[in-house]
Amino acid sequence: MSETSFEIRLKSCAAEVEACLTGILSEEPQPDEIARPAPLLAAMRHGVLNGGKRLRPFLVMESTAFLGGDRQAALRIGAALECVHSYSLVHDDLPAMDDDDLRRGQPTVHIAYGEANAILAGDSLLTLAFDIIAAPQTNLSDRQKTELVLALARASGIGGMAGGQALDLAAETSAPDEAAIVTLQAMKTGALIRFACEAGAIIAGGSAGDRRLMRSYGETIGLAFQLADDLLDLTADAKTMGKATGKDAARSKGTLVSLHGQAWAETRLAALVAEAATLLQPFGNRADILNQTARFIANRSH
Repeated sequence: MSETSFEIRLKSCAAEVEACLTGILSEEPQPDEIARPAPLLAAMRHGVLNGGKRLRPFLVMESTAFLGGDRQAALRIGAALECVHSYSLVHDDLPAMDDDDLRRGQPTVHIAYGEANAILAGDSLLTLAFDIIAAPQTNLSDRQKTELVLALARASGIGGMAGGQALDLAAETSAPDEAAIVTLQAMKTGALIRFACEAGAIIAGGSAGDRRLMRSYGETIGLAFQLADDLLDLTADAKTMGKATGKDAARSKGTLVSLHGQAWAETRLAALVAEAATLLQPFGNRADILNQTARFIANRSH
């Protein structure tokens, strides 16, 4: 089966992000850095330069393009976001968290480099994200950088992704209701996706209305992403996913799929894609890529 133009565009963006991150994670210390210890740098590279769809940076870049912003600035903000996302995966895979040995078909960082280096690699990737945003090479105003730092910090921390992971761990020993599951997933998964879309409006110098629109779009596709993920955990095999599957059911973890069933989840996914399209309807063909992204998120196989 030949690749669609959307898949080619997604892969091209992923290659750009990979190249950007490779340059950022060079052996050469940056100004005010004393040294870059080789084992830690290797663990960081293993955690962030290991393939993947790079969907979150893609959303940053396409949201920025949608609103007419600077592509190179969007690339660097996308790279910063990917550092945060990768840090979360490195830590999620640790024995104290989800205890996974495989990520994207490769040994997880703690398997390849040991738990201590994995913890430090995650710490370093998180702080590197804010370094990238603030650095002179990111061609944005100080106000834009401040807004991006604040938005990413809020999306990443106790009220966003990290807090969502805490709720997710608690869900293994409790029975959260639907409202609690929606909150958990909006924090753990949705917050970074929402940031990716809103970041485009910040980079493009958009209006308050632009920011609200992109936040709403990001929240909608964030819900779709997590619902699709839960379905894949139920239906996909480990080889296709590049990681263990069936873990939610094995741990009796509360998800919307376990609560309502596969058929309901598939119907809800279609409704979320339609909601995203409704948000973007006033923009006509200009929103084609963002509409295709919503469909890709809902229908992906891994």
